[in-house]
Amino acid sequence: MDRSDEERAISEVVDRLAKQFPQVPAEQVAQVVSQSRPEFDEVPIRDFVPLFVERGAKARLRAFA
Repeated sequence: MDRSDEERAISEVVDRLAKQFPQVPAEQVAQVVSQSRPEFDEVPIRDFVPLFVERGAKARLRAFA
């Protein structure tokens, strides 16, 4: 997965999570997703980064719900 594919997948994560957590403002969902990304910056195999980011962000968003 190249960076543009990863960016597109992360954008889809934001959209998906915004729908799953309608009580959380979309800007806050995007911020939580953004905060979940740095822990995977050094991962050499990028294919599963969006999945891991989504899982981490979802766990954080549950605290707001």
